[in-house]
Amino acid sequence: MNLEFIGEGPALVVTGEERHLVVADLHFGIEADLAVHGLHFRSRSRPRLERLLKIIDRTDPDSLVLLGDIKHSIPSLTRQEYYELPRILGTLRDRTSLHIFPGNHDIGIERYCSAVEICPKDGAIIDGVGYLHGHTYPSPYLGGHLIIAGHHHPLLSLNDEVGCSLQSPAYLRAGLNTGELGLLEPDEPDLPTRVLFMPSFNEIAGYDILQIVRNPTSPLSRHIRQDDAEVILADGTYIGPLKSVMDDESS
Repeated sequence: MNLEFIGEGPALVVTGEERHLVVADLHFGIEADLAVHGLHFRSRSRPRLERLLKIIDRTDPDSLVLLGDIKHSIPSLTRQEYYELPRILGTLRDRTSLHIFPGNHDIGIERYCSAVEICPKDGAIIDGVGYLHGHTYPSPYLGGHLIIAGHHHPLLSLNDEVGCSLQSPAYLRAGLNTGELGLLEPDEPDLPTRVLFMPSFNEIAGYDILQIVRNPTSPLSRHIRQDDAEVILADGTYIGPLKSVMDDESS
């Protein structure tokens, strides 16, 4: 299994027997929700979709894995989503086959998808890798695999001595306490179960990595092993252990 980091996504190409393009947290329709709260933006659904289509065309995957929160509004559809989602999903479907792992924002998404495209909310294994959105307890059968999850929108923030700041979508990779999560133990003890939290594909969604760790809000984030957690930028640049980022903040 090989991982290729696509910085302009953020996206991943996971290659096993087949090539799978993986993206998380598209949040189409977010602009309508922001407008309710007094923040008015023109819909960026079209450029967001075009960015994804360019990545599909360049990477030529066998399938597209959507790790949930394809739409944004809860609990119903906004007018924006009602009109945009059929075209968006239809356009993606014309390019490649879809595996859709519904997220907590995806109430009603089934009406736009075929039954074969919808995957279990607690995750599934595709080509040796576990996938799920990340807001629920994972299926026990994901134990012993790399688990790739969305939902958390990790964002790395760093400040230097003169106050300059880096903010970048990033991946958080860590081992999991499998027993506490109810995951099956791996057949080979030297192959621990690990999770890779994906950054959001939506360009205005992000949540500080340190807050994900300090104030966990999901079963997965509550049961990561912080001592071996690592931070990776969206383009695959390795930042280092999580503890080094925490040390930088406190210094």
